[in-house]
Amino acid sequence: MKTNKNIAIIIIGCLFFGAVAGWLIRGGNEEHPEGEHTHIDEDGVEYTCSMHPQIRQNEPGQCPLCGMALTPVNNKKGADSSPFVLEMTPEAVALSNVKIARVKSGAGTGKIVLTGKIQPNEQRSKNLTANYTGRVDQLYVNFTGQEVRKGEKLATIYSPELVNAQKELLETAKIKESQPALYRASKEKLRLWKISEDQIASIESSGTVETQFDIYSDISGIVIGRNVSVGDFVNRGTSLFSIVDLSNIWVMLDAYESDLGAIKKGNELTFEVSAYPGKEFKAKVSYIDPVLNPDTRTVGIRAEAVNPNGELKPEMFVSATISTSLTNQVGLMIPKTSILWTGPRSVVYVQKGSSEAPAFEMREVEVGARVGEDYLVISGLEEGDQVVSNGVFAIDAAAQLSGNYSMMTRPEVKSMDVPKEFTEQLAAVVKSYMKIKDALVKSEAKVVQDAVKPAKINLSNVDMKLLDGDAHDIWMDLLKPIQGSLDKISQLNDVEEQRVHFETLSDNLIEAVEYFGVAGNTLYRQYCPMAFRDQGAYWLSEEKEIRNPYFGDMMLTCGEVKETYQVGKKVVSGSGNQPEIKVGHQH
Repeated sequence: MKTNKNIAIIIIGCLFFGAVAGWLIRGGNEEHPEGEHTHIDEDGVEYTCSMHPQIRQNEPGQCPLCGMALTPVNNKKGADSSPFVLEMTPEAVALSNVKIARVKSGAGTGKIVLTGKIQPNEQRSKNLTANYTGRVDQLYVNFTGQEVRKGEKLATIYSPELVNAQKELLETAKIKESQPALYRASKEKLRLWKISEDQIASIESSGTVETQFDIYSDISGIVIGRNVSVGDFVNRGTSLFSIVDLSNIWVMLDAYESDLGAIKKGNELTFEVSAYPGKEFKAKVSYIDPVLNPDTRTVGIRAEAVNPNGELKPEMFVSATISTSLTNQVGLMIPKTSILWTGPRSVVYVQKGSSEAPAFEMREVEVGARVGEDYLVISGLEEGDQVVSNGVFAIDAAAQLSGNYSMMTRPEVKSMDVPKEFTEQLAAVVKSYMKIKDALVKSEAKVVQDAVKPAKINLSNVDMKLLDGDAHDIWMDLLKPIQGSLDKISQLNDVEEQRVHFETLSDNLIEAVEYFGVAGNTLYRQYCPMAFRDQGAYWLSEEKEIRNPYFGDMMLTCGEVKETYQVGKKVVSGSGNQPEIKVGHQH
């Protein structure tokens, strides 16, 4: 009894100490709700699910909720990091299998890969029908798939109608001299039943009535349908055999909308079938379907190919490579795998940083025609840029989860689409503005006044009628302060007072460039924080190197580049590190 009591005490003691130990171990984790993982390693890399961002862990794996592969992201962000740029660790880049392609100027490959299958040539198929009623007495085609030649005997038919028609021919032949019309009518009746001239002549010369007539094939090919058996009674028009000539076949392909501009009738193509690995067959595009399939968003492409040995069978799947009509297209090219399609302006990621500190900038681009596996770039990239060609979806998902701009969370674009002629006229104003800026850098008031005159002339040449709607209203709001600041600068002899109105000119001209774009050289928006007693001021420059127009030689290199304006590159609202300058803003 005493022994049992000691055992009970030991068991209770073990349970008590076990509960205490469990409480101590679990106590540090109470603040983390069940189902959330927030373990982050010392390098700042964590892995999360693009569908369930609350799932976070410090090693790769699968989401416990949906099973998707976890995406590596980087929690470390610099204070001055741009929302367009995603910083990643080398390990995260490697796990995302990121590959880079250089933007190159040149001609495309001129090839598009499409899939489809082989179909019989409908123009080489024949459906043989009975030309008169009768009974099938003999068949010489015993099975579907039998090969026949043109003129080959297929069947024998007994026809009472044909017997009577022969009798009419023999009777009218006796009176053909006196009744030629009846004689001709009896012969014509046999011709309409597809009785040949030789058969008619044989009946007339022999004077005997044939009780059975043979059916002959009109074409060479394969019997794909035998619709009668021996003893069947057939009427005129009854289908007897279906024959198709497979020495010439159709290759039916599906092309997406984006490929249609590159495919023309007459394009050459090569194709392969899995039955003959490594062997290429040739064909030529003969037809493009005029109607788009609303379900697949594709258009049917038909090509014709010769098949003398019968190697190509209907319903075989093919992979075809089309030589397109865009082989001479020249321009900037990027791989199709680099593009995240979002509409007229799509998204790519441009590599920034180094292999030790990888970073990728989201860039909106306008793409043109597809050329093989590449696309022409109309705007948004420059030759030499390095774009992500593999792993782009992983980078975009990481950017979205990190709070950066992404394909799904794009910034509002400030730039407007205006006629190229207007942008070029505005560029002439900016060019003359640079003369004023250079004169202020040298602190020469007289030279500044002289530089204003061509600026006024170029401003008067800007045709506001080229704009309409919101673009016209914005330009009218900017035009008045630009004109006023030029007038003031031309009237003042003191360079410091000229600089006050130069700031107004710069602010509004920067707005115009951001709204209406750049033509010609790349422009830089530069900023001096010490101008006007530390209030700060902006200006435009064609050179990246700082040449301060607000201080001249006193503080020539004071300032920094805040924004770069490139030809064809859109400006987003609130870009840069400084607040957006308001239209017509003045100090």
